[in-house]
Amino acid sequence: MSILPFSLPRQMALLKANKDLISAGRQEFGALLNQQVFNDPLISEEDMVTVVEDWMNFYINYYRQQVTGEPQERDRALQELRQELNTLANPFLAKYRDFLKSHELRSHPPLSS
Repeated sequence: MSILPFSLPRQMALLKANKDLISAGRQEFGALLNQQVFNDPLISEEDMVTVVEDWMNFYINYYRQQVTGEPQERDRALQELRQELNTLANPFLAKYRDFLKSHELRSHPPLSS
């Protein structure tokens, strides 16, 4: 008699629970990024990267307490969450970079000849 049928549903339930947490973290982080308004005083691109990395670490640490399973399953879930947050952060940082460039152009119009 095998115990596989009993452990497989449990493992699938843990995986589902972690997937749900990853999805929730992704949605919450996306909402945080969407709420940001770029205005004066401006911070450098490097500082914004630091801020976003700090936010990501906050989310990872928050969800670290909630993921389930064996240590390697938990690590895998947290790694997947970090990848998802990076996926959201990259376009946000690109948008901020573009904002800084456009603001710089407005502050320092090109010289006419």
